[in-house]
Amino acid sequence: MASTSVSRVVHASPDEVWNLIGGFHSLPDWLPYIPQSVSEQGGRARRLANADGEVIIEQLTAYDLQERAYSYAILQAPFPVTGYLSTLRVHTMPGRPEAAEVQWSGRFVPVGVSDQEAEALFTGIYQDGLDALVTAIETR
Repeated sequence: MASTSVSRVVHASPDEVWNLIGGFHSLPDWLPYIPQSVSEQGGRARRLANADGEVIIEQLTAYDLQERAYSYAILQAPFPVTGYLSTLRVHTMPGRPEAAEVQWSGRFVPVGVSDQEAEALFTGIYQDGLDALVTAIETR
């Protein structure tokens, strides 16, 4: 099993960050790679379309409002992995109420690629996503 994790400090309060990213269907609000999210299974799944029109179906596996975190599994995607489980979490920063640390992590089993290739793919996705989050926060 391979894994990766990316963290980024965002110059906004943890509540402000969570209000933007904490909704399971809010990816289009801050992530340009995902312009569309359609709720399925009573909100427990989302059908995403990426910028190239490829379909990604994800299922919510855990949601913790108090901890500002949610986890999800990929059920269908154009990625060379199976068993994908990811968590998006907003951490407080002691003594810095105007800042938050956002962590996006995942683990998965590569299919047809090495662990390093799969890790590099998702590290890039997470880094680009957190860069987009910073831009979204700064332009609010």
